[in-house]
Amino acid sequence: MDLQEIRRIVELMNEHGLTQFDLTKKDFQLKLKKGTDVDELRGLLASLPAPAALPVHAAPAALPAAGAAPAQAPAAADGIEINSPMVGTFYQKPAPDAPSFVEVGSVVSVGQTVCIIEAMKVMNEIKSEVSGTITAIIAQDGKPVQFGDVLFRIK
Repeated sequence: MDLQEIRRIVELMNEHGLTQFDLTKKDFQLKLKKGTDVDELRGLLASLPAPAALPVHAAPAALPAAGAAPAQAPAAADGIEINSPMVGTFYQKPAPDAPSFVEVGSVVSVGQTVCIIEAMKVMNEIKSEVSGTITAIIAQDGKPVQFGDVLFRIK
C-alpha cells in the first residue's frame, strides 16, 4: 500500500465522519484513528486514584468570625426557620441594583417573596409560609445553599 492509497482512505474517513479504520491482510495491517481515543482515556481515568470527598458545608462558616459578638448564637435560635427547598444560589435581591426582598426587622406575610434561589439558570422565588418579623438572615447573598439549609428566622 502506498502513500496515495493511505491519503485516499483518510479522505474517505473525513467525508463519512469515521474516526477509526482498520485494514488487516496476511502480511499487512493499517490502523488509523482520528480524534481522541475515548477507550484509552477511560482506561487512564480508571487508573487514577479517586479524589478525596469535599465537605458540602465549609466548617469555617459555622465558626464565629473574628470580632463577632457571641450573643448572636442565642438570638439565632429564636423563631421559625425558613429553609431552602432546593440546592442553588441564594439571592436577597431580584436584581443587583434592586433593594432586598426583606431585611432584618421586615414584617412578612404568608406568600410574600423573601428571596430567590437560582437553580440550573432558573430563578425560583421563595415565598414565606408564615407571617412574622424577620429576626435573622442566615444565608449569604450570592452564595450556594443546600436543600434544607436555614435561610431566614422569623418570629
